[in-house]
Amino acid sequence: MDHAQLPLNALRAFEASARLLSFTEAARELFVTQAAVSHQVKGLEARLGVSLFTRLPRGLVLTDEGQALLPTLSDAFERIGRALRRFEDGAMREVLTIGVVGTFAVRWLMPRLPAFREAHPLIDLRLQTHNNKVDLAAEGLDLAIRFGDGVWPGLVAQEILTAPLTPLCAPSIAARLQAPRDLISVPLLRSYRREEWPSWFKAAGVEPPTLSGPVFDSLSLMVQAALLGAGVALAPVAMFSRELYARQLVQPFAISVDTGGYWLTRLRVRAPSAAMQAFADWCAEPAFAGVD
Repeated sequence: MDHAQLPLNALRAFEASARLLSFTEAARELFVTQAAVSHQVKGLEARLGVSLFTRLPRGLVLTDEGQALLPTLSDAFERIGRALRRFEDGAMREVLTIGVVGTFAVRWLMPRLPAFREAHPLIDLRLQTHNNKVDLAAEGLDLAIRFGDGVWPGLVAQEILTAPLTPLCAPSIAARLQAPRDLISVPLLRSYRREEWPSWFKAAGVEPPTLSGPVFDSLSLMVQAALLGAGVALAPVAMFSRELYARQLVQPFAISVDTGGYWLTRLRVRAPSAAMQAFADWCAEPAFAGVD
């Protein structure tokens, strides 16, 4: 039997019937008659030489052969659908999948995405968040935005935003802080990057204390804890300007320390596609960095 000659309509009729476990519901979805769907499935079973359904008075049950065939066909039709959707509006759309560290996604990228969509309407952007640990190849990502020093093996990195860190806290705690050394007497909220607070105290000319405050894997969560009065967070002002303006958060000292920035990364072995390059160019524009 030549499987390449299997009729597409019969495969589609089987996939819909197997997914819905009903010839009648499949017919409604495919805009054909119930008799046409049943006939197409019978023809497919004859070609394959197996029964795909057990037909019961109240519906259908997949046979072992039907259960084996369904996932492959469902995946294939979904892929076909995604490919065809790229040609909507008479032009080819390009999918761009980007992994983004969570705080940056919510605090910086999302408010700017309407401008990107307006400038690049044919790029179908897909975002996935991560906690600064990401594997582009394994996760099927075109690009990833992460925090660090820009040095990652096998990757090309483009700095898109500097992010110096400074203490941020609730007004009730800020009232107790007259000098940097006063921070030693209040809870210090920490990220998993252990060098941040020691680096800040060094910049402030204060001997770093022994740190024992809670550790957070999310910058947003850590700053939320600071906002609720749980302690002092070390965070970039640019990400939390709204709370600072509303006086929900206070920056008690002007001292900041540069421990890294936000970088757009891609695999070195992969040449950038048109969509990848468009996004990288957009990230390099002054408006993206908040520069007028």
